Amino acid sequence: MSISAVMPTYARTDLVFERGQGAMMYTADGRSFLDFGAGVAVNALGHAHPHLVAALKAQAEKLWHTSNLYRVAGQEKLAERLVANSFADSVFFCNSGAEAMEGVVKMARRYHQAQGEANKYRVITARNAFHGRTLAMISAGGQEKHLDGFAPNVDGFDHVAFGNLNETRAAITPQTAAVVVEPIQGEGGILPGDLEYMKGLRAMADEFGLLLIFDEVQTGMGRTGKLFAYEWSDITPDAMAVAKGLGGGFPVGACLVTEAVAKVMKPGTHGSTFGGNPLAMAAANAVMDVVLEPGFLPHVRMIADYLWPKLTAVVAKHPKVFELVRGKGLMIGLKCKVPNTEVIARFIDHGLLTVGAADNTVRLLPPLIITEAEVDAAIGIIDRAAASLAP
Repeated sequence: MSISAVMPTYARTDLVFERGQGAMMYTADGRSFLDFGAGVAVNALGHAHPHLVAALKAQAEKLWHTSNLYRVAGQEKLAERLVANSFADSVFFCNSGAEAMEGVVKMARRYHQAQGEANKYRVITARNAFHGRTLAMISAGGQEKHLDGFAPNVDGFDHVAFGNLNETRAAITPQTAAVVVEPIQGEGGILPGDLEYMKGLRAMADEFGLLLIFDEVQTGMGRTGKLFAYEWSDITPDAMAVAKGLGGGFPVGACLVTEAVAKVMKPGTHGSTFGGNPLAMAAANAVMDVVLEPGFLPHVRMIADYLWPKLTAVVAKHPKVFELVRGKGLMIGLKCKVPNTEVIARFIDHGLLTVGAADNTVRLLPPLIITEAEVDAAIGIIDRAAASLAP
């Protein structure tokens, strides 16, 4: 049997999209879909956002790539904006969330080893987590479905229950360098960590001299209603990985760190050929232009406040299809009682795009620019699709 020219690593839905506009996507054969997946939380500004399109066009006509052998003006501008609007003092640019996570874990090791603590290299991570698809990051996540066939696992990661401070404390050894956590587990099923858990992790890291690392690849860039999800908990991490929404659809990732972490990184300790290239920086700066506008994040919170009661009501209306709704802002999970694959397929039949997750969950990750009318349309589709699914 011949194999597809495109390696079959995805269970793809048989849809080919030709164009998008705002929260809508259109197939080559003329069908339209309301996009509540946003490319897995990537298209934060929706499709073909005019400011993002204009910024990329302007940069594409000037300069695409120089490498990091030279200063990149867009990097300096974006880094300054990220520093000004977060806990961070310094930023390293890469191309994806997995690369950003690899970067902050490398920095955690070097942070301790620069202080003569060569034995400190292990990282505590939460079970059910997802931090990317590299060999190290599937080991960090620890999920068997991602590890299967890729043994031996990369050493250096110790797994504890998400949300369990006692188990986390018990896992700390003289070799522990850092604790890594997603404020909301995304691929794991939209499982939020409560505020006391986040505060407890910060206190624990301080007590034992560990770095606290947040994976905000999915929660960052306004997804929860604040620029970064850590802001809800009144604590700050020592390092953070961001990507997805940062480029609005253009591949870009970043490691945000404190001065204490950044100062151990010297020329040659880390690098990226494509990271922070002028095109990516133009896209990310354009996203920042919009997200930092005075009314943007209040709009995300307002539209989330409009959506949640309606969604809660439709979930309650269909108790044989849905079990509960959870999440924060516009990062929402529908835990299902029927297989989530059937729910996603039925949503598609009715014109709504969503994303699957673990724990039999459907993710709703709409563009942050959605309107009340688009929320109403999505709720109507969810209601009709659930009615057609009810046993």
